[in-house]
Amino acid sequence: MFEQFWAWLSGHLNFLVAFGLLGQGLFMMRFVAQWIHSEKLGRSAIPDIFWFFSIAGGVVLLIYAILKNDIVFIIGQALGLFIYMRNVMLIHKSKKESSL
Repeated sequence: MFEQFWAWLSGHLNFLVAFGLLGQGLFMMRFVAQWIHSEKLGRSAIPDIFWFFSIAGGVVLLIYAILKNDIVFIIGQALGLFIYMRNVMLIHKSKKESSL
């Protein structure tokens, strides 16, 4: 059974697929970070790192989508990246104002 799986994986795994999986892993980490942060606080909350994982995963997945020439995926990731970056800008602005 393992040999069949390995044969299938070897036939489907290439650099582009590995790159896409990396992006998906980064994107998934935002939920892991949010879950851990919420558990520590005892309530639902979004830590700043959530947005940085979103940007990192979004950039990698956007590149993957461009290389795959998938317009649906490209539009979705591009819009998401705009939203993630805007949130980071708002966080930066808020921290800057609170330090004055």
